[in-house]
Amino acid sequence: MTRRMTRTCAVLATTLLATSATSLSGVATAESQDTVSVRLLAFNDLHGSLRPPEGIRSEIRQADGSLTPAGGAAYLAAYVTQLRSQATNSLLYSVGDNWGSSALESAMFNDEPTVELLNRMKIDASAIGNHELDKGLAEFRRMQSGGCSAVDACTFSPSFGGANFPLMAANMTYTNGTPATLPFTVNMVDGIPLGVIAISPANTSQIVTPGGIADLQFGDEVEAINRTADVLDFFGVKAITVLLHRGDEPAVEGGPNDCNVESGPARDIALRASPKVDVIFTADSHQQYNCEFPDPAGNPRVVMQGASHGRIVSVADVTIDRNTREVVRDQTSAFNQIVTHDISPDPDIQALADRAWSEASESAQRPVGTITADLTRDRVPSGESTLGNLVADAQLAAGSTRGAQLALTNPGGMREDLDFGTSGQVTYRQAYGVQPFGNSLEVLSVTGAVLKDALEQQFQIDLDGTATERILSPSAGFTYAMDRRAAPGSRISEMRLNGQDIVPDGVYSVVVNKFLAEGGDGFTALKNSTQMTGAGNDLDALTALFAAGSPVSPPATDRIRTVG
Repeated sequence: MTRRMTRTCAVLATTLLATSATSLSGVATAESQDTVSVRLLAFNDLHGSLRPPEGIRSEIRQADGSLTPAGGAAYLAAYVTQLRSQATNSLLYSVGDNWGSSALESAMFNDEPTVELLNRMKIDASAIGNHELDKGLAEFRRMQSGGCSAVDACTFSPSFGGANFPLMAANMTYTNGTPATLPFTVNMVDGIPLGVIAISPANTSQIVTPGGIADLQFGDEVEAINRTADVLDFFGVKAITVLLHRGDEPAVEGGPNDCNVESGPARDIALRASPKVDVIFTADSHQQYNCEFPDPAGNPRVVMQGASHGRIVSVADVTIDRNTREVVRDQTSAFNQIVTHDISPDPDIQALADRAWSEASESAQRPVGTITADLTRDRVPSGESTLGNLVADAQLAAGSTRGAQLALTNPGGMREDLDFGTSGQVTYRQAYGVQPFGNSLEVLSVTGAVLKDALEQQFQIDLDGTATERILSPSAGFTYAMDRRAAPGSRISEMRLNGQDIVPDGVYSVVVNKFLAEGGDGFTALKNSTQMTGAGNDLDALTALFAAGSPVSPPATDRIRTVG
């Protein structure tokens, strides 16, 4: 037995002893029954949404194509209470990204209100998504264990106690291989142990600012699931759920309980994960689906996801054989429950959300400028977007006092569109929704050759072998040609800055966010800079652009010329 497995087994033995000592009291055990029924509830990608979300994430598409307003923590909590009341036994999970890229009413208080929400909802366990690590491992530990921020103290209440539930990832370790957090937990239900394994994305180190998680590594998802399922099985835990923070994009957009998933990382993992796993809740792609895929032994297994931002509760009702402790697979049923607004909101959670919004609203509703039309992340064939190019222009303006000549920004750094609405007014809350990470801006000195290498890295192969494009939005004055058909390393040509050719041995000042400067999203070439100078942060840059030049019009998307 390896050292890691020995440690894991010790944790499991302790967990089983602790849970069995506390969970059996108060549960009426019906010895004559041959089975135990358990309702498994899960939600995913909450992102600090205490109030009903706005914009494109404010509704859910029904099977008939109609849209239904959904979401909001108070409604989410009310539906969870209702769904739990319909079952004798239930467990509640989150599949990660509870906070990070959060709504302003949570982010303004370092996401402490969201942790308080989850505590009040009494969730049994949560996966660690990539966004829980946006501010680095040290801040994650604070959210996990409590304590006030060393930067701005406790911002929502005089003290902060942290999470009352386990935050887990079986594939998250320190670089020496030591587990960095719990890989699983076990709950006792009517005398039967139910295990739950959590998995973070294997590519977390590529999609989170690298400097904040330099001591961590993230292993293969399937290997971690199978290894941990074997440990649970060894200790007699036969009913196993996985909280998988990976998700798929349905081939055709359908209703909450449709399954149009033909490919993707979550489906691939589900098809290869150990047959010992009975249910898989997924996350990250913000999609809705309710699927049944065969496990490697050919047995049916539920795989589902509940959109995002508290708009759906995923429900899997399982039946466990009391003698074998196994889930009876052909008796499992599952559905995605839309969190509609035709139910009375939970008053306790409503008060929490109202308080957070009340304290944040003065800043949130402050006008920062106006726009003449929608600014969106919708990509034209070159990969540019009006919003992306505007953000790049704002960052160039911010970096120009530090000598910046051009700017590049990543599409993942923009989280919301800017809609014209009825007046074209843009509030601080809307600007924050575009740039919620508070990324610092860095002016890098790079050669023309390094700049080309970085642009060649827009064409990537993900860990699962999928070809992916991550087109960086360029600032005005910087242009180049792109040939997608060319061989890797030869797709970028004709780079020009204000009409002048960029030469390989020339030195140029490029402003990017810290995430990119540290090689995030696979842009490792940008780490080959000879100098780095700070230039404020991305949100301040965007609001400064509005202050300097409103009304702002959508910029042209002609900075990248596609060939062929």
